[in-house]
Amino acid sequence: MTAAPRAIGNADPRLAHARQVLMVEARAIEAVSTSLGPELGGAVEAVLACSGRVVVTGLGKPGFVAQKLSATLASTGTPSLYLHPCEAAHGDLGRVLPGDLLIAFSFSGETEEILRLLPALEAIDVPLIAMTGEPTSSLGRAADIVLSVGPITEACPLGLAPTASSLALMALADALAMTVLNDKSFTEEEYARLHPGGALGRKLMKVGEIMRSGEACPRITDSSSLSEALAVMTRTPGRPGATTVVDCEGRLAGIFTDGDLRRLVEAGEVDFSLPVGDFMGKDPKTVTTEDLVSTAATMLGSAKVDQLPVVDDFGRPVGLLDIQDLLAAKLL
Repeated sequence: MTAAPRAIGNADPRLAHARQVLMVEARAIEAVSTSLGPELGGAVEAVLACSGRVVVTGLGKPGFVAQKLSATLASTGTPSLYLHPCEAAHGDLGRVLPGDLLIAFSFSGETEEILRLLPALEAIDVPLIAMTGEPTSSLGRAADIVLSVGPITEACPLGLAPTASSLALMALADALAMTVLNDKSFTEEEYARLHPGGALGRKLMKVGEIMRSGEACPRITDSSSLSEALAVMTRTPGRPGATTVVDCEGRLAGIFTDGDLRRLVEAGEVDFSLPVGDFMGKDPKTVTTEDLVSTAATMLGSAKVDQLPVVDDFGRPVGLLDIQDLLAAKLL
């Protein structure tokens, strides 16, 4: 017998409880937003003024939040590392150097493993930002700057498991990181360089990074014969199915493709001793090494071609971009 479907909507007690959890956590973030004061600006200034790395520490659930903040800072141009407080007490404290800044997460502000690090950190004059729910705690009193989420009602039905408090700490950490980013001259291109494996990194990749150059970029003169053009296209590594054509001064004069060859054969033009300059595509679309690959992809699509010559400031070909290169880089 097939079981009866569980009730949905407000009649489903599980759905109602899940929604209650989300409401509790949303209220926690809203409360942090309302209570946040000028101390946030001081924390931003401290991060921006840091000449070393922003070292982030925390234990338990706040430790995971600390790791996330460190990763966010590093990915947006602020050198950062996560320091496990237990490992720090057994030698990893040597990772922290003068010029660094420490951000410590502890909702209670009384995490013993963090507190026992404070004298050593004070000895090397490392500024301390505390992110806590108790600004008057031992950690809060020792800190140069305190970012507090205040008292938080947990979403746990027992009132014990860190839920809303962890989320509030993470939201506050994001607010700090994004405000730091907003104050920096950090561009999409810089972000992409730190994310070469991501979709944005590929989107902001430049033509010079994937074009065919050197021996992989075929080149002939406009006086070369069709047979010479075919020979160059055939022996070029990767066989791009095209060759750039230059004039007597080395500037791009055109491009000859295997599509051009097919059209010649279909038209009965089979005299391969004729100069390629008579049959090449003149005034082809071109890109530079600094153009975005996404721009080149749009040009390939709109022009309905498979190759684009890459030229320098003097109009000389320095590479060839083939549609297969874009497919290999997962840009199409």
